[in-house]
Formats: sequence, C-alpha cells, structure tokens
Amino acid sequence: MQSLLAKEFMEQSVFRLNENTPRIAKCLNELIESEIWLRPNEASNSIGNLILHLCGNIRQYAISSLGGKPDTRIRDEEFAAKGGYNRLQLLGMLESTVEEAINTILESNEDNLLKTRIVQGFHLSGTGIIIHVTEHFSYHTGQIAFMTKMLKGKDLGFYSGIDLNLENEY
Repeated sequence: MQSLLAKEFMEQSVFRLNENTPRIAKCLNELIESEIWLRPNEASNSIGNLILHLCGNIRQYAISSLGGKPDTRIRDEEFAAKGGYNRLQLLGMLESTVEEAINTILESNEDNLLKTRIVQGFHLSGTGIIIHVTEHFSYHTGQIAFMTKMLKGKDLGFYSGIDLNLENEY
C-alpha cells in the first residue's frame, strides 16, 4: 500500500509528463519535415534528435531501471541521427515511451521508490529517477518549443485561455 505522499508524488509527476507530450506534438505539427531535422549549428541538436534522446532517456531511466526491464539504449545513436523518422513516427515513439513510463511509475510501490540503483553511473532512488525523468522531459520540451518559436516566429499558445496573473490562494 502506498502512502498519500507517495501517491501524490507519483500523480504530480505523471501530470507533468502528460503535460509535455502534447506540447511537443503541437511543435511537430507547426514544422515541415526538414525543420524537424534542422541543426542550427554543429554544437546543437535537431528537434528530431531531441525526441530520440527523450525516448532513450525515459526508457533507460523509468522503464528499464525503475521498471526492471533490460537497458537497450544506445545513446550516441540518438544524437547521430540526421533523419530516418517523420513527424508521425517520432510522435508515436514518444507517446508510447511516455505511456509505458507512466504505467511503470504508477505501478511502483514504496519499496521501488526508495530502492537505489545505478543509472548512467548515477546512484538514484526510484524517486530520484522519477524526478530526473520529469525535469529532463520538461527541459527538452522547452528547447523544442524555443526552436519551434524561432523557426516559426509565433507563440505556441501553451497557456492560451489561462489567466496566469491570478494571485495565489491560501
């Protein structure tokens, strides 16, 4: 049985994961196929690379380490790709990876959340893994949104219809 704190932590983490996937989908739908694989310079990755990287990272951390499945990630391939997937394939890979990670998170018990593992050389508890996956996904979602805004010169409307100037309620 999970404590209320563990349940709340997992639900809030899943909320954030579910929030980012549609944002990336919106970006992909704004772009033409060549823009998805455009690298602004040699030190930068394309949006396609970032999506492959997110899939690899989420799979390695949440699905493999937290979920106890084999680690099949080949990280360098995520950044070496210069194409090979279209927008629908990338979005499908991301959606299925995130869905599997969410199921893994929600199926975790408190022992799994507290158990320490080594992922990419880092010693992390299950809770630490979930925090990493959540913040890493948000970080790269922001990069993808920024690149899309730069390419298209328009607001993506992530917060349209929401008054962000409301004062806090206590």
